[in-house]
Amino acid sequence: MITSDIIAAIATPPGRGGIGVVRVSGPNLHGLVLKMVGSMLQPRRATFCKFLDENGSAIDQGIALYFPSPQSYTGEDVLELQGHGGTAVTGLVLSSCLRAGARLAQPGEFTLRAFFNDKIDLAQAESVADIVNARTGEAVRCALRSLQGEFSTAIHDMVRALTELRTMVEAGLDFPEEYAADAEHGESPRFAADARIEERLEELQSRLSRVLAAARQGSLLREGMSIVIAGQPNVGKSSLLNRLAGEEVAIVTDVPGTTRDTISQSIEVEGIPLHVTDTAGLRETVDAVEREGIGRARGALSKADLALMLMDCRSGMTAADRAILDSFPRELPVLHVYNKTDLAAGMVPNGVGDADGQEIYLSARTGLGIELLRRKLADLAGRKSGTEAEGMFMARQRHLQDLARGGTHIQQALGLVGDPGQAVFVAEELRLAQQSLSSITGEFTADDLLGEIFSHFCIGK
Repeated sequence: MITSDIIAAIATPPGRGGIGVVRVSGPNLHGLVLKMVGSMLQPRRATFCKFLDENGSAIDQGIALYFPSPQSYTGEDVLELQGHGGTAVTGLVLSSCLRAGARLAQPGEFTLRAFFNDKIDLAQAESVADIVNARTGEAVRCALRSLQGEFSTAIHDMVRALTELRTMVEAGLDFPEEYAADAEHGESPRFAADARIEERLEELQSRLSRVLAAARQGSLLREGMSIVIAGQPNVGKSSLLNRLAGEEVAIVTDVPGTTRDTISQSIEVEGIPLHVTDTAGLRETVDAVEREGIGRARGALSKADLALMLMDCRSGMTAADRAILDSFPRELPVLHVYNKTDLAAGMVPNGVGDADGQEIYLSARTGLGIELLRRKLADLAGRKSGTEAEGMFMARQRHLQDLARGGTHIQQALGLVGDPGQAVFVAEELRLAQQSLSSITGEFTADDLLGEIFSHFCIGK
């Protein structure tokens, strides 16, 4: 997939702006640089100049930057032309680059070339897109740590440990004299290093568990947490969504069944994106439209990470509420939220949870207790702070799957260590674990996976 042609693209968002950047990358850009600015540029020094068309006429003026290979983002020669922002003028500059010998870059092709030229590994390449797409400040910081190589370093360390373990195990297969029977105690033959292998496998398993936990938290920052507000009609679900969102997202009336469809809003709580969905009240109905809304509510619950079971604090949990709870997916975590405390003065405390923290009392109308709910949602989302947050990695689902798969192979190897007849299978489990972890950074990666990853990048990245 490594090519020797020159690529070009607009690297700034479309539309008008203070600056428009056209980026070019490829081997030996000297000829293209001469055509575009009329003279060679000093490496890594900003030069104010005119940008030229194929006839040598100026089409814009601005700053030109030239980064010779290999000291560039892609590892190839790179030219950046920073001119005036605007659709027409940047289009003219790009067209001139194309006529000078470049072709239009594919989505993510600049970063793909950086990957192929060993400037970054695959996990770092994906973090570039994560920085661009981050929706919270904490997500940006987490993605930046991955781009700087912290996640990759943790993976490489585990792969290195697996390589050493494979060497020990396979040495025993190549040199069977290392196996010895302890006839005096009647024990089965054991490889001399079994105890050391088992100890190191246990330490590696513990290390992988810590990395997986940090990656899961980072994945949450990237993907967000899906929360569904459910309950009977007229318990204040739409009011709660509006209060959490800080704006009138859903229509609120005193008429039960006002909400007929799911309404979603993304909010941020302590750096964690939460996707909150208001649903139709769950009840038996002959209204066809309301029945369809209830069906969609059930569908939203089947995909949720958390359900807020909203109830009227004046009546507590009723039989109808219990029936709704019993209809939830069995594995779905549920937080009990009692609303309308402003109408129940003296009956229940405002903004108070029970001993295990699974009940919250609040008033969606006045806002009392909302901050307690927000803190609880952050806790359930696994928020981290300080040094804990610094250990998170911006991970994707494929990273989590590969880490989990690697952990499974390590666990299986642990179960086989000590039986010399299983040494071949121990070696195979370690090989599979190493392959799973190495695929995260791209050491073992199929071309179709690369195509899927980089196709979601911006054109100019």
